Amino acid sequence: MKAVDFLGALAVCALLTISADRAMAATGDAVAESIEPMVESALSSHRVAGIELPDTARFATVIRALYARRGGAPLWFTQAGLTANGRELLERIRFADQYGLRSGDYRANDIIYRAFSLAGSNADPAEWQALDVALTFTAARFLTHLHAGRIDPRTVGHDLIVPHASLDLATALAALAGTTDIPNVLADYEPGFRHYELLRRALLRYRELAQQPELNELPTLPTRSVRQGDTYAGMNRLRALLLALGDWPESETTATVDSLDATTVNALKRFQARHGLDADGALGPGTFMALTTPFARRVQQIEFALERARWLPSRLDSPPIIVNIPQFKLFAFRTLEDSESDMLHMNVVVGKIFPQNNTPVFAADLRYVVIRPYWDVRRSILNNELLPSIRRNPDWFVRNRFEIVQGQSDTSPVLAPTPENIEALASGAARLRQRPGADNSLGNFKFLFPNVYNVYLHDTPTRGTFARAQRAASHGCVRIEDPRALADQLLANEAGWQDAAARAAQIDAALARSTPTRITLQRPVRVFLIYATALALEDGRVLFFDDIYGHDARLASALAATVH
Repeated sequence: MKAVDFLGALAVCALLTISADRAMAATGDAVAESIEPMVESALSSHRVAGIELPDTARFATVIRALYARRGGAPLWFTQAGLTANGRELLERIRFADQYGLRSGDYRANDIIYRAFSLAGSNADPAEWQALDVALTFTAARFLTHLHAGRIDPRTVGHDLIVPHASLDLATALAALAGTTDIPNVLADYEPGFRHYELLRRALLRYRELAQQPELNELPTLPTRSVRQGDTYAGMNRLRALLLALGDWPESETTATVDSLDATTVNALKRFQARHGLDADGALGPGTFMALTTPFARRVQQIEFALERARWLPSRLDSPPIIVNIPQFKLFAFRTLEDSESDMLHMNVVVGKIFPQNNTPVFAADLRYVVIRPYWDVRRSILNNELLPSIRRNPDWFVRNRFEIVQGQSDTSPVLAPTPENIEALASGAARLRQRPGADNSLGNFKFLFPNVYNVYLHDTPTRGTFARAQRAASHGCVRIEDPRALADQLLANEAGWQDAAARAAQIDAALARSTPTRITLQRPVRVFLIYATALALEDGRVLFFDDIYGHDARLASALAATVH
């Protein structure tokens, strides 16, 4: 335990034993009269009882109303001193880092030390009331961060304006003051996902690993890649690291030979699979970098994943689809529970690492399934990639099954590929589309959730990319590995599609047509395109992914800029 935490714990224990005659004795009107100016002082100076209070204006209305509702009565201190609830809440706030927050942001130790000093003197009751106000503002900030995150996702370029369950802070604070179960009240305001709780457990584990930074200090590789049978001076340290990380099989004893043996190869494969690497069992540059990444960085990745989880709805109204961009995975929930066995999951291909091709982070409602779609070519792709070929080769349209269209609908008139119409295409007066078919760039399925980015999920005829570990290869849309399975799951809840055999026949019939079949979902499905570089699984494994778009770095800067 850190020295400051140990001293804080002693102070809290001492506060509980201070006798009533040395604690606050004011009651009734005197309390009400002195609490109100303390609140106003905190709002005007962002400080009360000598304790700095960030974000006071954010909570002004709530805290004024809360104390008014209580007739000015304190929440956390009585004539006997700090209440049991006040003590436990301070303990929770002191260890805010266990929630992936920053303990130093909440001044809990300052409040404890100030209370301890007052308890040992004949303090003016107003000083206790000031301290009560300090803890109320601190609790409001802590609870808000726990519920909705420390920053607005839009400040880091994410288009997530997701309505949370209404956070009635006054009710929540009153509940914390009156409950017999502080942890349960706090849990009510945290994300209700199983994988959020798994991340919290993983955070504790990786904080412990971060106390042993020497554990993943490995000697430099002797060659570019150490393969099975090759020797390596750090082999025993590598095995110890794999054991500590949980990748070494429990049934196997650790070998002591200096060569890369079969058991170590298998353990490396497990490690590689957890880190989004090709699981070849070789100790190459990418694997070495992942092995030697400081545990402090892994802690940060988990903290960022917890922050991003708080940007999502606290509770779901219907089973969603989630695409985790840096993981290159899609998860289609079958129920409201985020149980891994109740999800359809598949590999995806996302936008390239160039900023103009990044798949955006946002949420929208999936409303349409299109079987045998047209591919309507984006203007950026047309201008940058296709127009030169079109102008060079008059047969380009026939060979690639493209056509020039006047209008925005599937039934818009098709124009002949004359020089004049090609120039209309170049100017934006006409559009380019590819006809349905096996070579169509969208494959046989398109899933539309209307958005300003013109991003959607779709099939692809280019199947080899799904076998790669790194799958940032599209222009921004999300290619999915098993589109028929997703279509089947989405349509299973729709009237006229609920019988499995009939549904399969209907999909087959649509695939046999030469024109698109567009199905409007009667029950739109919420799609979340998220960005989490850490994920904890039900079997205890913790997965880490590369920060392919630099969003972790931007989030780190944004959080560092917030008031501590």
